[in-house]
Amino acid sequence: MAAVNGCRFGINRKAWDLPFLAEPEELAALRRIMRLHLTMWGLPHVIEPAQLCVTELVTNVITHVGPQTPTTLAVSMNDNRLRIEVIDPDARALPTLLAPKADEESGRGMALVEAITERWGVILRADTKVTWCELATGLRTAADHIGGSRVERAELLLSVCCSERKLRSTTNRFVSVGRAEEVAIDVIADLLHWLRSHGLNPDGALEYAQMHFETESGRDAD
Repeated sequence: MAAVNGCRFGINRKAWDLPFLAEPEELAALRRIMRLHLTMWGLPHVIEPAQLCVTELVTNVITHVGPQTPTTLAVSMNDNRLRIEVIDPDARALPTLLAPKADEESGRGMALVEAITERWGVILRADTKVTWCELATGLRTAADHIGGSRVERAELLLSVCCSERKLRSTTNRFVSVGRAEEVAIDVIADLLHWLRSHGLNPDGALEYAQMHFETESGRDAD
């Protein structure tokens, strides 16, 4: 996170949970929900492995505990790792890491989870079982974001602007991304005014910048 004159930015990735009944028909909806939340959290590169983990952990409940089992999906940040928990009421049916043969179609779920996560495990409680796994995100802290040279330069600029607007309080040096978004829009508007005042075409510059952004975003997604 960039910091200039005491201003810092971060993403508030608030933990959430979702109760549901474990059924095959629920898997697609759970994957969509994961995609939505991880996109909002600025973690698009973790979406596919996170969806796979959710699919395998919930399928494990359906297979070994039973359909219609009351289950909860809980997602949070554990330092710089994404933590996924699937909670069910059966503390006896434990997930097992198997080594299926090449011609076997079942038994690969936890092997896949093992392969794509940093770690996983099971927590047994009096009346529930928590099967959890954690994915590497590439973040430095839970509030950090994935950036690049352009994002770092933008943060430096926004840090200066936020400091000038005195957005931070004397007790909290943290500036939310939501508040910084308002400043970013103001900065873009200021730059468009600057272009027009110098006889340049702000609409053309904005369109050209959008083209650059879409091209680079598409390259990053490949």
